[in-house]
Amino acid sequence: MERIVAAGRGVLVEHGYDAFSTNRVATAAGISPGSLYQYFPDKAAILDVVIDRYWEEVAERVAAALSERIADFGPGMVRDTADALLSALEADRELLRVVAEELPIHRSRERRAALERRVRELAATYLAARRESTRRPDPATAAWVVVLAVENLAMRWVLDQPAAVTRDALLDEMVALVGGYLLA
Repeated sequence: MERIVAAGRGVLVEHGYDAFSTNRVATAAGISPGSLYQYFPDKAAILDVVIDRYWEEVAERVAAALSERIADFGPGMVRDTADALLSALEADRELLRVVAEELPIHRSRERRAALERRVRELAATYLAARRESTRRPDPATAAWVVVLAVENLAMRWVLDQPAAVTRDALLDEMVALVGGYLLA
């Protein structure tokens, strides 16, 4: 099964969503289509596992970075967490491109929402424990705004690779954005 999932990920990256098929996945995995169907009923089932695992990998890296710095407050924590998100997204830029730009929205919406929810809950807990360090009245709302802003900036930077914006400059701007928002 793992060989099929790895092959599915490779086919998705190499050929894109429109050309993704069970026959291509079986060929890439070095098995017959019949063998593939013993594990997966159709291409949608393979896609679901590939996408679930991708977002889980991203979530694990970001949650780990946030958890490691949960006792800290301030720019260093924001920078480290944003950096972990960038690294997680950069780890497989081509798969991110397919997931973000080629898949029908319903294919990844729930999975991406689960990632956002997981990080948002950690951030809300973090902000609730440090109410004196922010002027935002509702930690859950503030966490929602911060997580979506940082996530969208990170995704666009990884996908677009703007020449005028270095990674360090982006991280500096994210820290300024979050700090300015939380203290406003």
